[in-house]
Amino acid sequence: MKPGTRDIKAYIQFTEDELEILQANTHYMAESFGLDHRIERLKGKRKVGFYIWDLECLECAIDFIKKDEEYIEDAEILEELENKVKTAMKVIEGSKD
Repeated sequence: MKPGTRDIKAYIQFTEDELEILQANTHYMAESFGLDHRIERLKGKRKVGFYIWDLECLECAIDFIKKDEEYIEDAEILEELENKVKTAMKVIEGSKD
C-alpha cells in the first residue's frame, strides 16, 4: 500500500525483548506489504514510523502471539507492546480530527 499525502506516521521504539518477540513471529505479518521484512531488519536503536495499517497488523500479530503457549511467561512484555501500538494508533486517529 502506498501512503497518501494525508497519511500520518506514528513512531514507536521497541525494547530488545519486544523486538525479539516480534522478530520471532513475523510469520503473522506475512500479508502486510513488507512489514514483516521491516521488523526483521530492526535493531531497536531508534524510533520507527508506522502507518495505521502497519499498526493494525501489529495489533493482530500481538493478539496471535498472546494466544501462543510459548509466550505465557512474556505476558508483561506483550502487554507493554500492545499498549505502545494502541497509543500510536490513538496518535494517528487524534491527528485526523
